[in-house]
Amino acid sequence: MKENFIRNIFYYKSFYLDFFGKLKPEVKKKFNWTLQLISTIDRVPEKYFKHITGSTGLFEVRVEVGSDIYRAFSFFDKGQLIIVVNGFQKKTQKTPKNEIELAEKLKKQYFDEKDK
Repeated sequence: MKENFIRNIFYYKSFYLDFFGKLKPEVKKKFNWTLQLISTIDRVPEKYFKHITGSTGLFEVRVEVGSDIYRAFSFFDKGQLIIVVNGFQKKTQKTPKNEIELAEKLKKQYFDEKDK
């Protein structure tokens, strides 16, 4: 079955890929499935891809495997290009402030480099 991609995904630097490399195979599989879903369907359910309130346009890629919860931060560039920056395992109800701050910093870095 051929997938029709309506969005492209780009990994900025190695933050997400370093995180991804340490995950268990079943978690990697679910992240890949979720990213493919985000790339190929028009309206992505909030269960998998949600805007972070109070951020400068950050979204979280949401993955659950069993009772474990994982997140990866991303943002849009030029409409259909999604930039994935960093990921982490969520251990508390609230998303850690330092993870959001890191994602905001990486987003700024990405656009600063791009504008040069």
